[in-house]
Amino acid sequence: MAGETVSRENKQVLLKDYITGFPKESDMVLKKSTIDLKIPDGTNGVVLVKNLYLSCDPYMRNRMSHTVGSYINSFTPGSPMAGYGVSRVIESSYPDLKKDDLVWGFTGWEEYSLITNPATLFKIQNTDVPLTYYTGLLGMPGMTAYVGFYEICTPKEGESVFISAASGAVGQLVGQFAKLMGCYVVGSAGSKDKVELLKNKLGFDDAFNYKEEEDLAATLKRYFPKGIDIYFENVGGKMLDAVLLNAALHCRVAVCGMISQYNLDRPEPVRNLFTLVSKRVRMEGFMVGDYYHQYPKFLDLVLPLIKNGKITYIEDVAEGIESAPAALVGLFLGRNVGKQVVAVAPE
Repeated sequence: MAGETVSRENKQVLLKDYITGFPKESDMVLKKSTIDLKIPDGTNGVVLVKNLYLSCDPYMRNRMSHTVGSYINSFTPGSPMAGYGVSRVIESSYPDLKKDDLVWGFTGWEEYSLITNPATLFKIQNTDVPLTYYTGLLGMPGMTAYVGFYEICTPKEGESVFISAASGAVGQLVGQFAKLMGCYVVGSAGSKDKVELLKNKLGFDDAFNYKEEEDLAATLKRYFPKGIDIYFENVGGKMLDAVLLNAALHCRVAVCGMISQYNLDRPEPVRNLFTLVSKRVRMEGFMVGDYYHQYPKFLDLVLPLIKNGKITYIEDVAEGIESAPAALVGLFLGRNVGKQVVAVAPE
């Protein structure tokens, strides 16, 4: 019958309750609900989307705990989790987006989402690259690598660059940006396979498995006998302490994240902070959202690199929204190789 509202099953991943320690699959629950594929009457400035790909990112762990005063709100137990994703517009009452537009940005961990703040979404203009790239290489992780390396670290040709968690969504890009600048690049990772990936596929000058090193400071001294000029910080804890002991004069440290600390009740202390004074180190944390106005400039740099084969991007795609809890937990167990993506069930 003409004009009849179409309803669909809408699988959702809910947070069961706030957590402490390492996340478990059982901390999340899959719920089946029903959604009308129609924007509610009288609702303006919103879009209804079909989610195509969801991004698993380490910061999501912080949102699974009850925190006050954080830079981002905690998830609400019993409600769908949320994160970055790639979506197709089903219906829109927002003037800048129309039916069938592709977008990336914050969305629910569910098959269909009603986005009430669509001004935060980025319309995808370039569809001649894999759509999954907009969860990583051309999305938040790509922008994070770009901002941290170019804007925070202000690199120069010939400098020595160290990247922790180097095979992840951000680290693999920082390493390639650094090589394109003519830098000497070393990364750390948590398995032999990831180390080989860094050296043989991503073009790093060298790499090591931090789990096999008893003395991280001595390890870094071996790879950087003249000191580290740039450190892209993804890990924190003992790795940061070891880097500070090996900092070159005027070393720059871009603090992107500290994944080693997210699941600890008490974060590990950093003991070598006086190096900031003695070596005149500049260490700066940043939030990528503060730099999204530079996204067009970022695309101008990265899209030609992709199309000319000068950037390699590794993705780990889990199939079906049912796989999302295991995929997210896997980030903290080192299961993923490259950017962890969840491919939601097709339309």
